[in-house]
Amino acid sequence: MADEENFELNELDGDATSGGAMPADEMVEGEDDLPRSARDLEAVYDIPVQVSAVLGKATMQVSQLLKLGRGAVVELDRKVGEAIDIYVNNRLVARGEVVVVEDRLGITMTEIIKSDRT
Repeated sequence: MADEENFELNELDGDATSGGAMPADEMVEGEDDLPRSARDLEAVYDIPVQVSAVLGKATMQVSQLLKLGRGAVVELDRKVGEAIDIYVNNRLVARGEVVVVEDRLGITMTEIIKSDRT
C-alpha cells in the first residue's frame, strides 16, 4: 500500500459542477443513453461483494478476551471523529464517517483510496 493515492470525492472522474456528467464523446446513442463505461459494467452489477466498515482495532491476549463480559469496554486504536476504513472484499477502498439514518447506522464516504495493483 506504499503506492496509495488518496482522492477526495469531488476529485473523481466527472466535473463536480456538472454533476459528474459524462462527456458527449463517451455517450453512445441508444441502449438507454448510458455512458459507455456504465454499459460495460452492467455484466458485474449482480455480483455480490462484502463491504466492511472498521471502526478500529485492538490487540489483546486470549486471557484478556475471556475476561470480557457484558458492558466491558475495549479501547480501539482510533479517536472519536477519526475516519473509519471501508473495505470491499477485504481491500481498503475508502474512508468515511459514521452517520445515523433513522434508527440505523450508516457510512458517508469522504475519501476514495486508489492503490496500484501489482
